[in-house]
Amino acid sequence: MGKVLMKGNEVIAEAAVHAGCKYFFGYPITPQSELVAYMARRLPEVGGLFLQAESEVAAINMVYGAACTGVRVMTSSSSPGFSLKQEGISYLVGAELPAVVVNVVRGGPGLGNIQPAQSDYFQVTKGGGHGDYYTPVLAPSSLQEIVDLTQDAFDMAERYRTPVIVLGDGMLGQMMEPVEFGERSERTDVPKEWATTGTRGDGDRRVISSLDLDAHALEARNIRLQKKFAVIRENEVRYEEYLTDDAEFIVAAFGTVARIAMNAVNKARRQGIKVGLIRPISLWPFPVQPFHETRDCVKAFLSVEMSAGQMVEDVRLAVEGRAPVEFYGRTGGVVPTQEEIFAKIAELAGRVAV
Repeated sequence: MGKVLMKGNEVIAEAAVHAGCKYFFGYPITPQSELVAYMARRLPEVGGLFLQAESEVAAINMVYGAACTGVRVMTSSSSPGFSLKQEGISYLVGAELPAVVVNVVRGGPGLGNIQPAQSDYFQVTKGGGHGDYYTPVLAPSSLQEIVDLTQDAFDMAERYRTPVIVLGDGMLGQMMEPVEFGERSERTDVPKEWATTGTRGDGDRRVISSLDLDAHALEARNIRLQKKFAVIRENEVRYEEYLTDDAEFIVAAFGTVARIAMNAVNKARRQGIKVGLIRPISLWPFPVQPFHETRDCVKAFLSVEMSAGQMVEDVRLAVEGRAPVEFYGRTGGVVPTQEEIFAKIAELAGRVAV
């Protein structure tokens, strides 16, 4: 299969199918409704099951039920609907169940609008629901990367028995680019000794639950989960560096904004400003290392986001006060332009934007 021109939401869906996902439970909400519609048509073609739930709350609990059987299962939503899934995501983490949850972010708070935003960053990286937990979060910046990271998300979910979040935005969901799909090397039909597929009298009963009424038993579960999170932090950090070797200033940006920021960096370089880009791909675990390695060499960092300033907090934590960290953001669905980002870079460099 060669390259095909597709819309972002449909790319996510097709990438999931190529990753072996045959079960999808969801509810339409703009700007990710095309994903749901695509799955409704596509899954029956591969012997899978699509079900439009009566609500986002119902959808995430259906995901829980399917995940208990060890199948590859996915749901998707946009910001208000993703909020409704938080209790169920916490249950999935507590029960150690693999699933992929897609959030195509739109402007908020409240109903907001259907324009692209990145203001769900806190929600996806700090747990989102109740209890002490994290979920791996992958943030693509192109449609080809959506293919790769969506498929990686299913592998990661099974590897660690945890829900994994793929975070996009309304622009990535609606844009069209040529993409190429490849088959996955990891097997999807490996028997899972924990799955509730029925023992047929040949083994111990399998019970999956996140309920522990004994405080010490629940503490032991939490300790086990924290050890798992530590392993994920060790093994699943992903990022891209661009022109950072000799940079005096570094822009931090992810997703759609990183694409725009890269153009602004190129323009600044043409103006003689030595600036680079660090693009977090895994938002959790956050890529602390590239900030550690550059914080003593640069004059300032600039976090650029489609939010009022959320990732900037993680950048500041990573820099640990060793260099100034500035912020530039647009909110409510407004996308920062190349010219705006360049002007902020020029301001940091003590120059006038031209």
